[in-house]
Amino acid sequence: MTSIPTPTAPAPDVLRCAYMELTVTDLAASREFYVDILGLVVTEEDENAIYLRSFEEFIHHNLVLRKADTAAVAAFGFRVRSPEDVDKAEAYYRELGCDVRRGNFTKGIGDAVRVLDPLGFPYEYFYEVEHVERLAWAYEQQGAGALVRLDHFNQVYPDVPQGAAYLEDLGFKRTEEITDEAGTTYAAWFCRKHTVHDTALTGGDGPRMHHVAFSTHEKHNILYICDKLGALRKSDAIERGPGRHGVSNAFYLYLRDPDGHRVEIYTQDYYTGDPDNPVVSWDVHDNQRRDWWGNPVVPSWYTEASTVLDLDGNPVPVRKREESSEMAVTIGADGFSYTRKGDTEHGFKIGSQL
Repeated sequence: MTSIPTPTAPAPDVLRCAYMELTVTDLAASREFYVDILGLVVTEEDENAIYLRSFEEFIHHNLVLRKADTAAVAAFGFRVRSPEDVDKAEAYYRELGCDVRRGNFTKGIGDAVRVLDPLGFPYEYFYEVEHVERLAWAYEQQGAGALVRLDHFNQVYPDVPQGAAYLEDLGFKRTEEITDEAGTTYAAWFCRKHTVHDTALTGGDGPRMHHVAFSTHEKHNILYICDKLGALRKSDAIERGPGRHGVSNAFYLYLRDPDGHRVEIYTQDYYTGDPDNPVVSWDVHDNQRRDWWGNPVVPSWYTEASTVLDLDGNPVPVRKREESSEMAVTIGADGFSYTRKGDTEHGFKIGSQL
């Protein structure tokens, strides 16, 4: 694929990932999952949409569930440092020739810019917000699995090096990556706030949304969510985990909502705020990169992801990955066989059958 030019206009100063807007086919079922089971706080709701936030949040929402005929992702929302940065976002993407819209797109958020970015993802940049009560001290409302922050997004895209260059031009800092000796980059992680990531790029057919992640304070909060799902006889919502990532060093759990959108529950990664924070590079053959304990990763985690929408609400066409596919390596590397370097007895041959 061709490289994306760097605009002469300055990039907006992005503070953090702030919210995601999902379309869902059954609003009541989604409400049960996100509110009754996961415990997100309802800021506002009507017959067409629910606006949710985590317990430490003070802006109107971290997640919008909007009723629609098909399930997809309508916006990856990023907060910027000032109103002027909304202007910068508009100029930046107009120079790139992207579809750019300006206005008020959701309740609780003022003047914003939505773009279909060069990768095909619907990004929103905003500063003006409605403040709501931060419930960090409302322990009487917090369950044992309380979700306290929106942590990150993860995006699936067929050309990770191209996407990485675009995000770095936007001012995102690379923190970790998965590569091989041939120079193929399979995935990369990027931050604006001082954690491991605000978003990541996973190589694969895209553009699609791999997951949206919310943080808990401790590992035991994640274990409680597993226990709760089991007690409710809803453990089939658990796709993967609990476990610990090698990448990010975080404890994790992956769930699928009623429409199949993937949600990660995530805790205890590390600080990345120093300007010379070193990039951690993982070999794609190291089966501890995805799970530190070496547990297998289910194939759906590599192949399934959510459709993204353009600014008119139409599905963005998915492009096939052209470089070496991680699937050829990772099905073996993540537990079906062992592919650590030097292990000739249990080696996994690329292209072999399971």
